[in-house]
Amino acid sequence: MITIYGMRASGNCYKLQLLLDQLGRDYRWVEVDSAHGATRTPQFLAMNPNGKVPLLELEDGRRLAESDAILCFLAEGTPFWPDDAWLRAQTLQWLFFEQYSHEPCIAVARFIRGWLPPEHPRQADVPALIERGKGVLAVMEQHLAGREWFVGERYGLADIALYAYTHCAGEGGFDLAGYPNILAWLERVRTQPGHSPMLHSR
Repeated sequence: MITIYGMRASGNCYKLQLLLDQLGRDYRWVEVDSAHGATRTPQFLAMNPNGKVPLLELEDGRRLAESDAILCFLAEGTPFWPDDAWLRAQTLQWLFFEQYSHEPCIAVARFIRGWLPPEHPRQADVPALIERGKGVLAVMEQHLAGREWFVGERYGLADIALYAYTHCAGEGGFDLAGYPNILAWLERVRTQPGHSPMLHSR
């Protein structure tokens, strides 16, 4: 059985939970409180020198880090990862967008507001993060105009990756009311077979 080292309240870890639950695969989850230093211990750094979750461990001891790389590995040979090379490239385009444009503002604002004390100096970064995030959401809103899913005609990895932090963007101070295409898409994702909610642990 595969093992996932992750933090339930992390969107990057939730992606893997969601995919695995929708695939109906058995897995072992080891909760790692990365927000309070659990990924910086010598024991964890021996497994992932980058000191981050999620981390996938196979039965033979091989390990893979980085949430979207793990998503691609787990989805290999399933309908979530397209056979067509162009659709795969488009999926990767959105995975890179999610990590480079989306996560650095939407997820970071959520972390600052939810995990750092009100007096923490990083709280001052939130307004700028929200402004950047609005631009990211506008890109998504435009792309979803007249289409149900981010890539092709079916639900896939791009949707899972972007859903993880978008569906809880309100916790970071984002108001999704002005993004009707995103709201409709979020509801479509929620009604997919095997969907499981993020299990907050903070």
